[in-house]
Amino acid sequence: MNNASSALKVAAGIFLTIALITIVVILFISAQEATKTAQNNFSDIQTELSQAAFTVYDGTTISGSQVTNALRKYKDKDQFGIMIKTGKNPGGQWYGNVLNTEGSVEHPESRQGALAQTLNEKSSEYVNPSGKFKATIVKDNSNVIRGIIFVQ
Repeated sequence: MNNASSALKVAAGIFLTIALITIVVILFISAQEATKTAQNNFSDIQTELSQAAFTVYDGTTISGSQVTNALRKYKDKDQFGIMIKTGKNPGGQWYGNVLNTEGSVEHPESRQGALAQTLNEKSSEYVNPSGKFKATIVKDNSNVIRGIIFVQ
């Protein structure tokens, strides 16, 4: 009788241990799924926030002084280019990186344009502070903003 009682205690202990391990594994798996979902949501939020700064330039009309402010703000940004087309320079000038038609950077190591030329009235790159410019955002194939085009 003593052996049967000990055997039942051991069996109950093994059963409880297996049940506890099963519960921990189930909790771990559900926590993993929740973590993946949270990471995806965080990534989406991070992308939205990084692109939020450019939404003011998406299809809006802004002044020339806002164009030069945007140029000052983003000219040194990596993998980013700004095209300004004015009445004096209808072909336009790239500042920062030059983008191709798909929105990707052609030569990441080379930078174009000089901010000083946009302030010099004698230059063909001059941006009139009171002029009106139509802004357009340039995105690459991954839907990442790579540049802005300003057309007077």
